[in-house]
Amino acid sequence: MALEDLKLSMILTLGFIFGLTTLAFVFILDLMGLASPIAALILALIFNVGQWLISPYLVELFYHVRELPYSEAPHVHMALEEVVSRSGLREKPKLMIAEVPYPNAFAYGSPLTGHKIAVTRGLLNTLNRDEIAGVLGHEVGHIVHRDVQLMTFVSVLPAFFYIIGRMFLYSGGGRDRDRGGAIALGALSIFLYFILSLANLHLSRIREYYADYHSVKTAPNPSIGAARLMSALAKIVGYTGRLKLQGAQLHVAGFKELFIADPDSAVQDMEALEGYEAAKRIAQSKVTMADKLMELFSTHPNIVERLRRLEELGKLQAL
Repeated sequence: MALEDLKLSMILTLGFIFGLTTLAFVFILDLMGLASPIAALILALIFNVGQWLISPYLVELFYHVRELPYSEAPHVHMALEEVVSRSGLREKPKLMIAEVPYPNAFAYGSPLTGHKIAVTRGLLNTLNRDEIAGVLGHEVGHIVHRDVQLMTFVSVLPAFFYIIGRMFLYSGGGRDRDRGGAIALGALSIFLYFILSLANLHLSRIREYYADYHSVKTAPNPSIGAARLMSALAKIVGYTGRLKLQGAQLHVAGFKELFIADPDSAVQDMEALEGYEAAKRIAQSKVTMADKLMELFSTHPNIVERLRRLEELGKLQAL
């Protein structure tokens, strides 16, 4: 997928989210007045901004994250420095390590903490230096594209309609007619919450493709960049899938949208790939209708489709 296509898809998705939100917001204000909806919006905004500011501390507490000393993993620091130098960032994100056994990585941060990138202990034990560089290129892409800020902002919108929906459904009016109208508006608000949540999930999948593009673009060679990230993703889902089949408890909690790959779907992804050799033959793989339907409710793209696009991207960028 070309960068122009990714940008267009992101713009259209954001346009849909903001357009639908504006129309619905005006409609509800017209019917119900200003006070309650605006109060709910302010509360939703305060909550989401607040959780954005403190979430780095919660993530670090939950995943046992600490700063990764240069002396402990110089090859990881050097790989990050190379990616940062090709990305135009003014400052190198602080490199952290999460003491969890499954391989993964995530970018996070807020104005209180600055930008940080965490790699897991499982990732350092599973991937080679080139594959780690590919993963770091993806995570730096999230920082360059300001994905944390973007997703925090758009998450306010469905939260607003969820609050409004609950308010209408559980309070209602005193008279039957008033109560009927309140229930109808509550049901409409919950429906809008559902639609906007799906749109946010779609936006989350787009940002994963966008970060993949950044990883390929900042590699010394696009073909190598695509290949090393494909290899990294195949190893990540394969190792995580085997851990889950062995009964390991991964303790993903509510932060899986941060990860480069979704641990919850690791077993299905592993079965779809059947190892990296199959991942290299993804041009012959098929994404079924069931796969596409499941993807609608996922924060991450279908793994086969993701690898296919990476392979195509490496070929296009090499031309």
